[in-house]
Amino acid sequence: MRAVVTNSASASRPDARTVNESVPVREALTQITTLAWRALIKMSRNPEQLVDVTAMPILFTVMFGLMFGGAVSGGTAHYLPTLIPGIIAMTTITACVGAGIQLREDMDKGVFNRFRSLPIARIAPLAGPMLADLARYAIAAAITLIVGVVMGYRPGGGVLGVLGGVVLAVITGWSIAWIFLWIGTKARSAGAVQGLSMMLMFPLAFLSNAFVPVDTLPGWLQAVTRVNPISHVVSALRDLMNDGVVTTQVGWALLGCAAVASIFIPLAVRSYSRKV
Repeated sequence: MRAVVTNSASASRPDARTVNESVPVREALTQITTLAWRALIKMSRNPEQLVDVTAMPILFTVMFGLMFGGAVSGGTAHYLPTLIPGIIAMTTITACVGAGIQLREDMDKGVFNRFRSLPIARIAPLAGPMLADLARYAIAAAITLIVGVVMGYRPGGGVLGVLGGVVLAVITGWSIAWIFLWIGTKARSAGAVQGLSMMLMFPLAFLSNAFVPVDTLPGWLQAVTRVNPISHVVSALRDLMNDGVVTTQVGWALLGCAAVASIFIPLAVRSYSRKV
């Protein structure tokens, strides 16, 4: 079994060289992990890249907990079991936007043209940073949980339920990030990626059951909320973290993640191959 790599260089890319048509899967995995390590090193040297998964979870949890706790549930402590899973889902989705922005910046700087000149698997420059981003999503979930516990949240699902919720959040972030990665290959600038991604991200995050019960919304908005895939993720997180049970919502959430990944991974790889 072999992995597809970059095609032979064309005359329009004088810096590229002819490469083999394929590389062994084991080598492709090594290349992916190497580029993932490169992305982690970049994060460690540029702490501002972690603002969306460190400062934002704290801000959202404290702000929404104090502002909406009394109105929605009669108090912040009673609201936290509803809020914390919703914040984890929202901050994970928000963090996904960075994948597309970083990709577009690297493409504009010519980084991916240099990768294309190497005999590496075609998917490696995309999959490497995506693998590194798993750490970002886990950090966002962990910080949200810590802030929630400080504010009085006590997850009834126990350790296994909480771990299951974190894993589901990471899987969700990884799969949705491929959408923004695809946008990154299509947009003309990092600013355009951010604008287009926010237009997609905010409806997904806020037109869901992340912050308020669905039955408190107007009828038409209830219908929109129920078909929003993020609502299934939030419901699954609540079932895992608050009750420690694996319900059909967990299955729907995983199915949705698989569907998004199966559609947008090929789209992102194909678009990236044509651009660089």
